[in-house]
Amino acid sequence: MLKNIGRLFSALFLFSAFGAALGCNCLCGEKAAAPATLLVPPAPTAIEPGKPWHFTVSGDSRNCGDVVMPAIAQGAAQDQAKFYWHLGDLRAIYDFDEDMLQDYKLKGKHLNISDYERTAWDNFRQNQTVPFGGIPFFLGIGNHETVDGLKDREKFSKEFADFLNSKELKQQRETDAAEQKQPVALPKTYYHWAMDGVDFIYLDNATADQFDADQVKWFEQRVAKDRSDEAIRTVVVGMHKALPYSISQGHSMNETPRGEESGKQVYQDLLKLQNENHKRVYVLASHSHYYMEDTFNTQYWRSNGGVLPGWIVGTAGAHRYPLPEPNSARVAKTNVYGYLLGEVNPPGQAPGTIRFAFKELKEQDVPPAVVHGFTQEFVHWCFVDNTDVKPGAAASKE
Repeated sequence: MLKNIGRLFSALFLFSAFGAALGCNCLCGEKAAAPATLLVPPAPTAIEPGKPWHFTVSGDSRNCGDVVMPAIAQGAAQDQAKFYWHLGDLRAIYDFDEDMLQDYKLKGKHLNISDYERTAWDNFRQNQTVPFGGIPFFLGIGNHETVDGLKDREKFSKEFADFLNSKELKQQRETDAAEQKQPVALPKTYYHWAMDGVDFIYLDNATADQFDADQVKWFEQRVAKDRSDEAIRTVVVGMHKALPYSISQGHSMNETPRGEESGKQVYQDLLKLQNENHKRVYVLASHSHYYMEDTFNTQYWRSNGGVLPGWIVGTAGAHRYPLPEPNSARVAKTNVYGYLLGEVNPPGQAPGTIRFAFKELKEQDVPPAVVHGFTQEFVHWCFVDNTDVKPGAAASKE
């Protein structure tokens, strides 16, 4: 409780100073006539077991994440989300993020590579997690957190130890240890926590050697427990790269032999959990910078066991990609920012059902304090020009 209160006061202080810290002249673009404060949401109310409740998910918040993530936070608060789940790729690392360049430009400073590497993750923490206020924030690792010679899994685990050892994850590890009559496990970059009959599992596939044998063993032990646990009705698995043979196959775990092999194993485990044990299974990823629903609706999986419900939501600020072709997705959109809203136990549905919807954010959804801090001109650039999809190209498929 004290930690959450401290986080709220810290957030309010940060964003009270946000606009004042970003000085500008006429060459920087016109500043919005808006207050330089950003109110952050309080902690959500407790879940009523079996009643409808919501959570939010997205990934890939580099490039323009400092603009988009506060808007996601405001949306999560409006949707009364019980938590937000980030699926990895916090900052670009291999190159400068445009929002950080704009920040330095407005301060009349030059961002050099050493300052960028030193401050990129702290920038993410202050500008992209603080706006969520009291909403629990679950953090996943992505490939941009493991750039050779710059960042790696060990540095990520140290920098974000408080997220990997959050109250919810620590309590879950303690519960697991008590059930297994073993010592409490140390925090890892893969983890799980259960809420109201739903087991949320994050898997780490940020590097070419993943999923390694230890992680697969942990995952299969987790699935075996869920298989026999009557209290668990639903399993939601999140990760950075999509499992193999999705519509986004060219930018997924198919990128490496180990990824393909271990990813197929995880997929088949989940398929068995769904088909033989009658648990509801949902699979979420980002990595590709667009939104896609029904991402495993491919000839490969139709011919090799079946199609799992899957979504790609790499829409939290990263440079947008063209949609893959051919494209058999039920819904696919690029040149969009937003988040996936999950509704657990929707009215009229069986307990444990999750109904997902993509909540697209428009330029006007960016909080006024953020527009004031970065300028309307830069915010517009993020929404119009932060993309590989050329004007006139197909940007969406419904």
